[in-house]
Amino acid sequence: MTDQKKSDQTTSSEKPWGGRFSEPTDAFVERFTASVGFDQRLYHHDITGSIAHATMLAQVGVLTDAERDQIIDGLKGVKEDIEAGRFEWSVSLEDVHMNIEARLTDRIGITGKKLHTGRSRNDQVATDIRLYLRDEIDVIAEELARLQAGLLDLAEREADTIMPGFTHLQTAQPVTFGHHLLAWYEMLVRDADRLQDCRKRVNVMPLGAAALAGTTYPIDRNLTAELLGFDRPTENSLDSVSDRDFAIEFCSFAALLMTHLSRFSEELVLWTSAQFDFIDLPDRFCTGSSIMPQKKNPDVPELVRGKTGRVNGHLISLLTLMKSQPLAYNKDNQEDKEPLFDTVDTIKGCLKAYADMIPAIEAKADNMRVAAKRGFSTATDLADYLVKKGVPFRDAHEIVGKSVAFGVAESRDLSEMTLEELQQFSDVIGEDVFDVLTLEGSVQARDHLGGTAPNQVRAAVVRARKGLTLV
Repeated sequence: MTDQKKSDQTTSSEKPWGGRFSEPTDAFVERFTASVGFDQRLYHHDITGSIAHATMLAQVGVLTDAERDQIIDGLKGVKEDIEAGRFEWSVSLEDVHMNIEARLTDRIGITGKKLHTGRSRNDQVATDIRLYLRDEIDVIAEELARLQAGLLDLAEREADTIMPGFTHLQTAQPVTFGHHLLAWYEMLVRDADRLQDCRKRVNVMPLGAAALAGTTYPIDRNLTAELLGFDRPTENSLDSVSDRDFAIEFCSFAALLMTHLSRFSEELVLWTSAQFDFIDLPDRFCTGSSIMPQKKNPDVPELVRGKTGRVNGHLISLLTLMKSQPLAYNKDNQEDKEPLFDTVDTIKGCLKAYADMIPAIEAKADNMRVAAKRGFSTATDLADYLVKKGVPFRDAHEIVGKSVAFGVAESRDLSEMTLEELQQFSDVIGEDVFDVLTLEGSVQARDHLGGTAPNQVRAAVVRARKGLTLV
């Protein structure tokens, strides 16, 4: 064996678990199985969990108060070293837990080796991930609420701005831009509810399950849970160390959130195009072309739309990771962190971009209005008018269909026809028909809860703001 090969390998005695082994870990295997390259971001939560664990061990008499204080002071020193950039992460120590424990022992001596009493890396990492995800959920909830607030402000501002509503991307009926934005808001309400519901299942504590079967030490799991802010300890030690449902559930929330942001993005991309020209995005959220000087590209919405596939992939990755695992912990679970971390980072970035961008959108009301007048968007209003005059709906539908066909042939909207021209299709049509054929009359007529009338849009904004206050 070459000197380089020897230096690349760690002797069994240097490993915390090395007593069982008679030869050193292969250098490639050491690098291949190590997770410290990505799980070091859990250092804060690992140290927080260890401080609570040491506190509990002293409370039940496993550690002395002096040992507890020495361990806690040592852990705080390790944290300072990490945050000051003085900590050298070692691949040979595999993960964040063993790196921190080794440094603690270097700092305080043999007492540091007592910290791991009554726990395993299996319940330790499960606890760390839950602490990490709980904190990130709270950050994400705040950013999501900021986006919602921005949508409400814009919806209120544009409550009277008429635009075409679409089905099949064909002009359907007039709506207002404010009403359309509130549809986006409702999607985010469901996302926020799912996130808080997910948090409930994240916020249970697996620490104390040890490797898989609990521990013979007289630990107080309720105390540790209280110290760490968990709602309660988990109930079953086998499930405690092997459960990653909470991570999958979070990624499921994230996939749905990104699906909604992607739908928003698609509309923003369409609306900024020359063909629609409904809105203007601030220059700071767009980029240009290296060859076409006239271009203003909606890169932020496009990139958010693209990142949806990334997050969906992470959800599938975690589902596949867990689908064949027997109880309890398996090394497969090391693969849970990178998809989870990247999902968190991605949705935080996307939410920030949208929360910053949405309030700065400028609606081009005149263009929206012109578009709403195309495509016979008040045809349904004419059918409703006829029904109110006593015409059966199916007959009214037929009458309006013939009116629209006439309009297509003449290249004129229903509102541009004369009374005589409309009456050739039904003699019940009177002068008052033009009240319902206007765009304003159409949106105002749907004056009910959830409808398009501007006063209903403003009332919905008021109700929504009250709900946001409670988040």
